Amino acid sequence: MQRVILFGSAFRAIATGSGGLHAHCSRCTRHENACRTPIRKHSQDQPTNNTVHFSCYSLPHRALISVSGQDTSSFLQGIITNDMTLLGEDALRAMYAHILSVQGRTLYDIILYSLKGPPDGLNDVLLECDSTVQDSIMQLLKVYKIRRKVNFSLCPGLSLWALLPQNKTAVLGKSKPDVTAADKVVVLEQDPRTELMGWRMITSCQNNPHEIISVCQESNTEEYHRHRYEIGVPEGVKDLPPGEALPLESNLVYMQGISFSKGCYIGQELTARTHHTGVIRKRLMPVTMSAPAETLNQGAALETEGGKPAGKHRAGIDKLGLSLIRLAHAREPLKLKSPYAVPVTLQATVPDWWPKNSKD
Repeated sequence: MQRVILFGSAFRAIATGSGGLHAHCSRCTRHENACRTPIRKHSQDQPTNNTVHFSCYSLPHRALISVSGQDTSSFLQGIITNDMTLLGEDALRAMYAHILSVQGRTLYDIILYSLKGPPDGLNDVLLECDSTVQDSIMQLLKVYKIRRKVNFSLCPGLSLWALLPQNKTAVLGKSKPDVTAADKVVVLEQDPRTELMGWRMITSCQNNPHEIISVCQESNTEEYHRHRYEIGVPEGVKDLPPGEALPLESNLVYMQGISFSKGCYIGQELTARTHHTGVIRKRLMPVTMSAPAETLNQGAALETEGGKPAGKHRAGIDKLGLSLIRLAHAREPLKLKSPYAVPVTLQATVPDWWPKNSKD
């Protein structure tokens, strides 16, 4: 009986936000240069006088799914936390969001890229997600597509890159990469989560960033992860365990990933209630650790030096990571609750990019 009630709630949310859903799922072959979805080429950009040097990071841990068809916007509106009506308006071509469970917990973190534009006028979208759960997301989309004119397909022919200025001052200045081969770019947009994450670029797998960006140095993906852990940006199921993480505790508001004025969507009730009460006691925060993150258990309990519960460890790389910290103990030295002879200590920090005096 409980399952019937939960499914009914999910169906009503989609019916309200999307008007019903339907699609046909297909896969792009690996022999294609890109998805079959018609794509908008990045516009020609004039090179600037002050060329910025960028580090380019391949992101094989992220996958791309094409969502196309005339009902794309209304379909996604009913299942994501952000407002699809904003995507494509006012030059907004990239949007961060979460897909929630019926209970209001995060299932998947995604970035949406708008491919809307002349001459076809189609409202097509590329959906970026954790590659380890791409099949699960495809299955979820199939469940919610009831009679909607929308199609899904995996995009093995496309590759995703993160572009970070080597000069941190250039990051704050929002310096745009100098594109020398615009015809090879499918998407080039600033990361919607925070300007400190630089730019996102999508190209054909056959293209190399050196052929597209005038001054570009390809770097190790581990350095990309080290950077985002240092500034406190979660990404993927290790940082946001499906069905466990709460969107507001995961700083979804700080990363412009949610709308509180849009219509109904799956998981909205708990999220909206938490927002309006303004009570958030825990947050996902960057931490430095006395031991490598690879040796720590994901979900291990944290405690204060006095033995009070202080949160849970999530994931990390080297001695940088993310932990869910009780705000009451965020500025205290913490330790990992474990039987180890040598205790593992942690220190949380408040990221500079977080807004000041925000209740969310």
